[in-house]
Amino acid sequence: MIVKSCRRESLSLEVITLPPKTGQPPKGAIVALHGWGANGEDLASLAPFLNLPDYEFLFPDGPFPHPHVPGGRTWYDFQKNYGLTESRQLLNEWLTSFERRTGIPLERTILSGFSQGGAMTLDVGLNLPLAGLVCLSGYLHPMTQEATNRNFPPVLILHGRQDSIVPVTAAVKARDILSNLGVAVQYQEFDMGHEVTPAVLNLMRSFVMQVMSSTSSKIS
Repeated sequence: MIVKSCRRESLSLEVITLPPKTGQPPKGAIVALHGWGANGEDLASLAPFLNLPDYEFLFPDGPFPHPHVPGGRTWYDFQKNYGLTESRQLLNEWLTSFERRTGIPLERTILSGFSQGGAMTLDVGLNLPLAGLVCLSGYLHPMTQEATNRNFPPVLILHGRQDSIVPVTAAVKARDILSNLGVAVQYQEFDMGHEVTPAVLNLMRSFVMQVMSSTSSKIS
């Protein structure tokens, strides 16, 4: 496990990096953004279950401490949206310099996130030339609808019908808005709550393989 730091003024983005299990240069990268009050380690524990040994995994910590959860991090304050602009800028700068730092182009990178991290994934990722975006139990910020890019990466939205934290209606709304913008959206609901299940990881893996195969065909 490698922890690196990206800084913007007084903010810091600590990143857990897991290199490919094969010991070979990565075929691509999977970036995963945690939810409110969690941290990069929470999602890092799921990496082995995706069964993508050829890929490098990166798990950034949100730049702000959670007010009540020891060790928990956030991307912004829910009530006042405080920190959203700062996190957006920090993530955007980190991703735009991604290839220079890792050697992996954004066209071979999947940006994903859970809950608040899923919202940040859509917010930042729609304007970048990424291979794909994965939103798990997430939602769409209103300002995301103003995305300026028109060559959108494909998006996978997965959500639980029994989610009591982020209702499934938020996922349906995100799907419909993105589809109307011209985004290629794959959408799937599960009989689950606010969580990540093996079925979710299996579908995420299939999406990664699909979009990476498509990217390889375009490059060749």
